[in-house]
Amino acid sequence: MVARHDGRVIFVRYALPGERVRVQITDDRQASFWHGAAIEVLDPSPHRIDPMCPIAHGSGESGCCDLSFVDPAYLRELKGDVVSQQLARLGKYDWQGVAEQIGAGDSTGWRTRVRLDVNALGQPGFHRYHSDELVTDLRCAQVVPGLLDGLDEPALGAEGPLHAVIDDQGRRHVLRGRSVVEGEDVAVQKVGDRHWLVPVTAFWQAHRDAANTYSRLVAEWAELEPGMSAWDLYGGVGVFAAVLGEAVGAKGRVVSVDTSRPAFRSAKNALGDLRQVSMICGSVRHAMRDLGKADVAVLDPPRAGAGREVIGRIAEAGVPRVIHIGCEAAAFARDVGLYLERGYQVRELRLFDAFPLTHHIESFALLTR
Repeated sequence: MVARHDGRVIFVRYALPGERVRVQITDDRQASFWHGAAIEVLDPSPHRIDPMCPIAHGSGESGCCDLSFVDPAYLRELKGDVVSQQLARLGKYDWQGVAEQIGAGDSTGWRTRVRLDVNALGQPGFHRYHSDELVTDLRCAQVVPGLLDGLDEPALGAEGPLHAVIDDQGRRHVLRGRSVVEGEDVAVQKVGDRHWLVPVTAFWQAHRDAANTYSRLVAEWAELEPGMSAWDLYGGVGVFAAVLGEAVGAKGRVVSVDTSRPAFRSAKNALGDLRQVSMICGSVRHAMRDLGKADVAVLDPPRAGAGREVIGRIAEAGVPRVIHIGCEAAAFARDVGLYLERGYQVRELRLFDAFPLTHHIESFALLTR
């Protein structure tokens, strides 16, 4: 929540709009704004509930589920408000809406993969909010049942962070550093009828229903026909390249670009039957110099966004249809603004609550020119 006191902005954790709270200032290093935390709720919001995560509030204060004290339906409204405000401020674009549920819409038990740091005693844990200190109680409300069972013991051997995954076959895989503790070092993930072998330490959507949800939306928005061409930029293991490649058919062309070599290898293996799909392991900025033209571009950049140079090259290439994805509201809004500067128009915009109990949100925009 954003509060004001004596002309100064204060960003307050554990508070909701309309509440009256007593705040402890946690960071006053900036002259124009401070950070604080609500230590007493004097007039609670009707949308405040008992925290759904046992380790994110109170004495534990893990940084995992920072908004588990908010009614889930109201939290989706708040996430829509945040994106709306960022779009207006940074993208100069007016939009109102709410975040949509994914899958069954469960607020707990949705996360299928976790990376945990390990303390000096060898115990894995979640970081406290803005701290290197770890909370070794692993009862986070996000994780699917069984994901972290028995992993709170220090005697796992090896060094390095702990990675745990439950894949789409229901198997658990656990790595400590590079050593396999349980299962294998790759997980079987499925989108539609296609399977991927994804390294346990590589990126895959954390929400169990996210990859399928996003893949269906990209296929719908792309409106590709046989013989057309598409770019899958920041394409990861090629989830979007798969549906794009199937849409353009054998006479079409899809190019997927990503910097991660493990993701590149997974994509090559999973999409080997789609000869119309080619993969490039390298920088999107560099690869775009030689990509030529495309009917559709799909971008799923990292948290910092795609930025002016990449969006400028898309516009210069004359790509008429763009699907842009963002996992950080401010960066997403800035990127939308850059498209608007280049003459694109927003045709559709949807938000997904892919990270329930947290402030994180996944945003999708369809832009045309």
